Amino acid sequence: MPASTRHHKALAVFVHCLGITLAAVPALPAVDPEASAASRPPTAASRPPTRTPQPAAPSAVAMAAPLPEAASTAPAPPAMAAPRAASAEPTPPSAPPAMAPPTRTPASAPPPPVTVAVAPESSPAPRYRIHVRNVGDSPVDTTVRQELPSGASVTAISDGGRSTRSGGSTGEVTWRLRLPAHSTTTLGTALTTTAPGQALTAPACAFTSDGNRPYDCASATWQAAGTPAAQATDAQPLWRQVPLLLAGVAVLLLLGAALFWLWRRRRGRRVTAAALSSSDGPGNERGTVYPRPATPKPVRRRRTPPVALLVVGAVVVLAAVVGTAGWTATRQVSQIDTQKQPTSGAWVGTGVSGPVGVPLRESAFEFTVYRMTCAEPGSASGGAPASARRCQATVGMRNITGAQQPWHGQLQRAYLPGGRWVSTDEPATRAANLGRDVFADPVAAGSRVVLPLVFTVDGRDPPRQLELRSGVFSAGVRVQMP
Repeated sequence: MPASTRHHKALAVFVHCLGITLAAVPALPAVDPEASAASRPPTAASRPPTRTPQPAAPSAVAMAAPLPEAASTAPAPPAMAAPRAASAEPTPPSAPPAMAPPTRTPASAPPPPVTVAVAPESSPAPRYRIHVRNVGDSPVDTTVRQELPSGASVTAISDGGRSTRSGGSTGEVTWRLRLPAHSTTTLGTALTTTAPGQALTAPACAFTSDGNRPYDCASATWQAAGTPAAQATDAQPLWRQVPLLLAGVAVLLLLGAALFWLWRRRRGRRVTAAALSSSDGPGNERGTVYPRPATPKPVRRRRTPPVALLVVGAVVVLAAVVGTAGWTATRQVSQIDTQKQPTSGAWVGTGVSGPVGVPLRESAFEFTVYRMTCAEPGSASGGAPASARRCQATVGMRNITGAQQPWHGQLQRAYLPGGRWVSTDEPATRAANLGRDVFADPVAAGSRVVLPLVFTVDGRDPPRQLELRSGVFSAGVRVQMP
C-alpha cells in the first residue's frame, strides 16, 4: 500500500471515531445568567430562619391525614426571590456637595430709638448744639453726656445740664432727659480754653437710663471764625527749607558759570595776541614764491584754569552735596516716630492717629472713640487681681467697604504707661452688650454700630492709647486718650 493511501485511511478512522464520540454526548442546554442567579441557593446571610417543628396533638394528626392529596393538587405559591447578599466590597465615598456651605450673615441690629447730632456754632468762643431725637412711638428715658476736650472748661450749659468729672482724666456735661415720642430736644454748651483759636472736638452720646449702654453718638469740631482748616505749621530752620536750599544752589551755580565765562574770555584774548605777535616778526616777508622752511615752534606750557575758579567750583559742588544730604537726612529723621507701630512692609494701609472724637480710617473700618471711663481699682471680677479695674470705651465703627467685614476682640488693645497693653475683655464686653457677642458676626457693608468695649487693666493709671484694627495685617488706628 502506498504511503499516501495509508495516511488517508488513518485520518479517516480518526475523524470517524471523533464523530461517534460527539454524537454520543448529549447537547448541553444554554445557561441563562438570570435563571442561574435565581436558582442559586441562598447564602447564610440571606437564608430565612427555619422554625423547629413542634409535636402535634394526636387529634390534629388524625384530622390532617386526608389532606396530602388536596395539598398535592393545589398550585404551589410563587417562589419569592431571595434577597441579594450584601456585597463585601467597600462603598466608594460620595461626591462633595455642589453648593458651598453657607457663610455667616451679618446680624441686622435694630435701629436705635434715640439718635444724636452735634453741630458747632460760628462764634468767637467754642459753642455746640446737641440735637437729641426720639424716633420711637413711646417716651424714652435717656442720659446725654458730652465729653470736654483736654484743657477746656464749661462757661454755659442749657437747662438741666450739669458739669461732672468722669472716670477718665477730663470732665463732661450730663443731662437726664425724658424724650416724648417723635420729639427732638436741643441742648447747648459754651466752652473756654487756655489756647484761644485752637480747634476743639467735643463728642456727645445718648445712653440708656442707667448710663451704661449707648444709643447713639456724634461728634463735631469747632474752629474759630476766619481760621483756615489747615493751619500753618511751625517755622522750620532755614537749612531745612527746600526752596531756600534750591535758591542757594542756583546762586552758586550762576556765580561759577560767570567766573568760567570770564576765564574763557581772558584766555581767548591771550591766544589771539600771541598769534598776532608770532605772525608779524622780522622774518615774515610777504610775496615770496618759494615756501619758507618750517621753523620749530617753541614748546608752550598748557594753560590751566585759575586757582580761584577751581576753588569756587569745588565749594559749589561741596555745598550742593552737603545741603542735599543734610536735607534728606533731617527729613527722614523727622518723620520717625518711636511711639508709632510699623505701617509699611506686611501691613495693609497706613497707620493713623488722632484724639478722642475724631473719625479715623483704616483699610476696612472708620473708628471713632467717643468716651473712655475707668472704674475704681478692685472693681473687676472673675478672678482678676485686687488692683485690677475695668475701663469701658464707647466706640463707633463704620464699614467703609463694599462687603461684610469681620473683626476680632484680641486685636483691639489698650496701651498702658510703660508700653504694656491688654486686649479686649470679651466676657465683660459681652455682659456690657446685654449678652450679645459683638465679635461673632461680621459687620455688614456700609453699616455703622456704636458699642462699648471693656478692657481690664492693672494699676491706677488709665490707658494712654487705644489701638483698633479690622484684621491681623491691618495698620489700624491709634486714639490718644486725654
